[in-house]
Amino acid sequence: MADVFGQKHKSIAVQLSTLLCEAMLMRDSAVEILLVEDNPCDAELTLHSLKSSNLTNHIEVVRDGAEALDFIFCTGNYAHRSMDDEPRVILLDLKLPKVDGLEVLQKIKSDPRTRIIPVVVLTSSREERDIVDSYQLGVNSYIVKPVDFEQFTEAVRQLGLYWRLLNQPPVS
Repeated sequence: MADVFGQKHKSIAVQLSTLLCEAMLMRDSAVEILLVEDNPCDAELTLHSLKSSNLTNHIEVVRDGAEALDFIFCTGNYAHRSMDDEPRVILLDLKLPKVDGLEVLQKIKSDPRTRIIPVVVLTSSREERDIVDSYQLGVNSYIVKPVDFEQFTEAVRQLGLYWRLLNQPPVS
């Protein structure tokens, strides 16, 4: 009888250990940065800058505002995702096809499930109206993409360093 009882506890311990390992693996594969960028060159440059600085394990790239909203709110092609697996930071271009970046920002910041996700606008727009609108909608930072390759790479590296390693988000 004691042997059966001991085997049952070992079996439960193995199951719990397996579940814990799976949870850790799932957490490690969770999206840390969501990059919303329609320009393939800018997306590739941003990815290269972040990865070469070893600042993130998993970056998800979406190419338009509609896809960004689907990803963030777990709809459409991303219905299998859980709202609990939110990115640590969203890098958002403003000039996007399908749904404009300001509309994406407004939907993120107006929903209680997503409003605390840090959003950084990373755009080529220097228009004062875009800057003001972004901050009024709750953007955490507004960065104009440098034209120079080296400056852009360094700006993205610094951005990743801050949001991935230095910023302390609230514990949910």
